[in-house]
Amino acid sequence: MRRDGNLLNKLFRCIFYVHLLLIAILIIFLTFRGALAAAHNHHFHPKKWYLSVLSSTAFSGIAGFLWQAVTSYNPSSTLKTTFWLSPLLTCAYSILLVIIGTPGSLAASIIALASSILQSLYACWVNPRIEHACRIVTISLPYHPPKVRTTVVLSIITSTLYSSFLMSGIGGATATRTKIDTLFIFLILGSLTWTMQIIKNMLQVTVSHIKYMKFACGIEVDFKAVVKSAVKYSMGSICIGSILVPVLAVIRGLARTVSLVSGDVDEFMCLCADCCSGVASRIVAYGNRWGFVHVGVYNKGIVQASMDTWEMFRRAGMEKLIDSDLTSSFCFLCGVAEGSVCGLVGGTSALFIHRSYATEVSLYAFLTGYFMNRVAMASVQASVAAYYVSYAENPQSQQFDTTIPTYIQSLQRSQA
Repeated sequence: MRRDGNLLNKLFRCIFYVHLLLIAILIIFLTFRGALAAAHNHHFHPKKWYLSVLSSTAFSGIAGFLWQAVTSYNPSSTLKTTFWLSPLLTCAYSILLVIIGTPGSLAASIIALASSILQSLYACWVNPRIEHACRIVTISLPYHPPKVRTTVVLSIITSTLYSSFLMSGIGGATATRTKIDTLFIFLILGSLTWTMQIIKNMLQVTVSHIKYMKFACGIEVDFKAVVKSAVKYSMGSICIGSILVPVLAVIRGLARTVSLVSGDVDEFMCLCADCCSGVASRIVAYGNRWGFVHVGVYNKGIVQASMDTWEMFRRAGMEKLIDSDLTSSFCFLCGVAEGSVCGLVGGTSALFIHRSYATEVSLYAFLTGYFMNRVAMASVQASVAAYYVSYAENPQSQQFDTTIPTYIQSLQRSQA
């Protein structure tokens, strides 16, 4: 099913490539302009600024690779540890921001501390579901062809180099500090966000395609053919999904939060909760991470793929199971944890090298660490997604054990 002719997919693919060209031009311009300005600006010290930022960016790449390797080696222990370690690391990062003591760092520290508390409460709330999450991750990861591992490593290296390139442009903008430079910095950070999402989702599409064929059909597919198909036919859908899925996930999360908080306080709040619950259930059907499996396997658009996979989950009685799946939360917390570690490393080094750079360096280090980890953990998320989708298509297949039906039964008993 080839959908390469879809105008919207072609449009977004072109927008992405043009955006890369324009960002490259902007970065080169800012870097050279900043180098010239630094010679006359005694308030900016390029060696100290770049040393802190680029070293923390390199560290984020190393940390991402190590995190992915540890997860592949012992997924169960890594998952359990992450749910309790992430709040502690985020709290430590908030303390560092308080120590830095600038208005910006104090504002960020409040957000980090609130995030740490929410992560702790969330870990307590989902504790009964962690064992099932460990089981799903453990059984979906073992089949991991060497070329996939190599691709993950190359993706991390590419992400590290691209992030370093963008940081050089931010350094150039920081050297002059005009009003327009603030806009340039936000544009560069926007490019970082979108591009890293696309790299992550490209990995998710290719790895989930390979894993799906193994789980659903018991066959191995040619890795090069899968990559070529993803680049040629699915790039537009990946570009769209890299914007759509995170946005819908945030909206859905807010809707579910309102629904939980509203409870049964009064009639109005009950109606509000029902409305938000309905919004959340509809949103997930139009954009979800499981749709990337069908994007790769059948070359569908992300919206159609999301709707088809969600319909399969519904027919297989897996809606509640998917709602309670912790894989996405695990990968997100891994990203937050690595972001906090990189923020600690970058911020601490900046405190000793040049204190006035500590706030921005720690924040940039946090962002690069977070996105680097999401790229590194994409293969884990893809493996679980492929397992769920292939099971939903054919629950009677002999390729699967009793893990999913047993957990569905336990969910039904708990809600009875």
